[in-house]
Amino acid sequence: MAKLLALDKVARLFEILKTNGGITGTLYKLYRMDDAKVGTLIGEDKYGNKYFENKMYFYGRNRWVEYADQVGLSYDGSQVPAEWYGWLHYKTDLPPSKDPSRVKYPWMADHTENKSGTEGAYVPYSTTRPKIEAWVPPKQQSKQ
Repeated sequence: MAKLLALDKVARLFEILKTNGGITGTLYKLYRMDDAKVGTLIGEDKYGNKYFENKMYFYGRNRWVEYADQVGLSYDGSQVPAEWYGWLHYKTDLPPSKDPSRVKYPWMADHTENKSGTEGAYVPYSTTRPKIEAWVPPKQQSKQ
């Protein structure tokens, strides 16, 4: 009877509100990530991103990342390190925080995000003359 009256959905709503910090916390999460889910915290990377899982959601939507607060609204997929990318995309069921075979060698480079389209993007400096030059209109001579 409770399922018929959708009381389980109301209970889920209150659970989401409670987990995300009340109405204001849930609205903030909706503003930042367009989604308010509830799940189990699986781990956190060194950049502050948190990774969650909830088996009740559909496969492919049951693992997600909540980006660190310091990035604000300018987050993208390149901010996820490679080891967590594999877990998010179901390449492995073992998260990197619990993977004993994960080895970090000194020669391995640290993860960096893709800065294309931002102020930090790489722009090469060229000393060659461009093949096409912009047209500059001739100056009008004043009549005296």
